[in-house]
Amino acid sequence: MSREAVQIGEAAKVSGVKVPTIRYYEQIGLLPALSRTEGNRRTYDAADVQRLVFIRHARELGFEIDAIRALLSLQDKPNQSCAEADAIARARLAEVDQRLTSLSALKAELKHMIEGCAHGKIAQCRVIEVLADHGECRHHFA
Repeated sequence: MSREAVQIGEAAKVSGVKVPTIRYYEQIGLLPALSRTEGNRRTYDAADVQRLVFIRHARELGFEIDAIRALLSLQDKPNQSCAEADAIARARLAEVDQRLTSLSALKAELKHMIEGCAHGKIAQCRVIEVLADHGECRHHFA
C-alpha cells in the first residue's frame, strides 16, 4: 500500500476487514480519530490500515475486544515491558486450553453415545436417551 491516505473501501480491501466492521471499530475507539477529506470522507493512512490488520489477526486468534484494546494501548508505548502483553496472551492460551479440554470431553461423550446405539428402534436409541436426560452424560460441560 502506498503512503497516501485511502478511503474506507480500499482500507477494507487491503486490511481484510469489512467496511461495517471498520466503522464499528471506529465507533468503539479501536481506531483513533481519522482524517477527513473536504467532502467529510474518512481517510486511512498506512498506520491505520496496519492497525486494522493487527485487530483482524487478534480477532482471528480469538482475543476479545477489551484484550485487543489493551494490546493496542501497549503497542502505542513501545518502550515499556512486554509483561502485560505476555499476560494477556497467556490468559488467551488458558482459555484455549480450557476449550480444548471441553471439546475433548464433548468428543468422548459423542463417541460414547454413538457406540451405545444399538441401531434398533428410536425407543431404545442411546443417542436420544442421553440427549433427553443430561444425567445420562458421563461428562458435564460448562
